Amino acid sequence: MKENLIAQPMYSTNYGKAYLGDSNDLFKIIPDSSIDLVITSPPFALQRKKEYGNKEQDEYIDWLFQFSKPIMRVLKDTGSFVLDMGGAYQKNKPVRSLYNYRVLIKFCDEAGFNLAEEFFWHNPAKLPSPIEWVNKRKIRVKDSVNTVWWFSKTENPKANVRNVLAPYSKRMKKLLSDAENYYKPKLRPSGHDISDRFNHSNGGAIPSNLLQISNTESNSQYLRACKDVGVDPHPARFPSKLPEFFIKFLTDPNDVVLDFFAGSNTTGAVAENLERKWIAFEKEPLYLAASSFRFIDISEKNQESAKIFNELLDTKNGNILLPQIRQTKLLEAERSEQVGDGQRRSARLGEEESKAIC
Repeated sequence: MKENLIAQPMYSTNYGKAYLGDSNDLFKIIPDSSIDLVITSPPFALQRKKEYGNKEQDEYIDWLFQFSKPIMRVLKDTGSFVLDMGGAYQKNKPVRSLYNYRVLIKFCDEAGFNLAEEFFWHNPAKLPSPIEWVNKRKIRVKDSVNTVWWFSKTENPKANVRNVLAPYSKRMKKLLSDAENYYKPKLRPSGHDISDRFNHSNGGAIPSNLLQISNTESNSQYLRACKDVGVDPHPARFPSKLPEFFIKFLTDPNDVVLDFFAGSNTTGAVAENLERKWIAFEKEPLYLAASSFRFIDISEKNQESAKIFNELLDTKNGNILLPQIRQTKLLEAERSEQVGDGQRRSARLGEEESKAIC
């Protein structure tokens, strides 16, 4: 790239920097071929307007496509682009919109991306929606799956399944402990030739492209700090396990991860804990300033969050280094909050409606 604009982040951490501004402008500060993973969840093309500024379906595809060239430019040849997209219905019809699939085709056919693999994020805690077709008329089942497109710049992006192995099932554990009684090498009716190497432990099972992750954050430090300060949290946060899976799968420590619709900066917080460098873009000052709560330890100082929040809003582009950076506690804390999904579902109605509603 011939010209790099000079910009100061709103705040920085041990591994990352969070920038306030329009992503179209901020992409210009990133050098060519310098990013290992771009991962984001943009505002979805919903019929009901949301406070975070989602686009209408008829203009959404072209709006999102404007970022294809900047993404392609900043990615390394081994880099990946992961895009989380929620589904939607056509206006006033119990018929699904194809906008997320049109985005997929346009990014591949016109921008030159490869579809490395499609993933599906299943949120079992999602509330029944859209309300008109599911709750009222009861002619459709609830929408609880997002499409997640894994794009690559070339045919061979960096990826390592060993980093995201799933725990073995009880049956597989029995097989490994007593292979002679539970397993016979032979050709299966499906045509798969199961050899005697099948009974060797590889440390875990290869995960599928169906990611079952509950989105049930209700009492995290981020939410508590937002309440203490009196600021509304971002209404469409995705769970830390989603970016965690792809960051582990597609990057190594010290690689660079970019989220250009950062929101509450879950991606940056996960990258920080996994010792990846990260860059976050967000155009809403309140959301970006509040995202700092994910990185500071305020367990014994409730006034610390308000102090940092107000300082960030006052300076906006002051490159404030956050104190007391947490290194490894975030993911464990958020996982512990997955317990009791059913009791917390009613508190999440606003967020769930933002993901898929007529």
